[in-house]
Amino acid sequence: MENTYGAPAGDGFPRSNPKDAVSVPAILLMVLAGVSLLWAIVSLLSPVNPDDLEQLFNNPALAPYRDSLEQNRALLTSTSSFAGRLVWYGPVIVLNAFAFFGALKMKRLQNWGLAVAGGFASLVPCCGTCGCLALPISIWALVVLFKPEVKAAFR
Repeated sequence: MENTYGAPAGDGFPRSNPKDAVSVPAILLMVLAGVSLLWAIVSLLSPVNPDDLEQLFNNPALAPYRDSLEQNRALLTSTSSFAGRLVWYGPVIVLNAFAFFGALKMKRLQNWGLAVAGGFASLVPCCGTCGCLALPISIWALVVLFKPEVKAAFR
């Protein structure tokens, strides 16, 4: 009997091109990692004026917190230095650069392991400005990467 309904013959599942499947999540991961990377680099390189820090300690609106500020003066001063900012923003820069590189490899279908590692790197919380947006996109990218036809397409 002839098929008059126009349904495709076969198992009923459309065959997708692996390059098309990874394209959108890879581009979105690259954009989010790039934005977070740029934010971290700007934050690392922006100088903190010591006068601004003194203004914080002498702010009348913060009078109820004066004791706590004075107890933590050394910590606040050290984290506002370049070395202190490097401790805070260094891991953010490394993880977002790695996530960007992994997403680039994912887009090019070149190194499956590196693409998966980049997807997991973008799952790390508090490592950028786009943490809430990166979470669902990273999960989407990892689901796509673990599809057998996509995994087989990597070189």
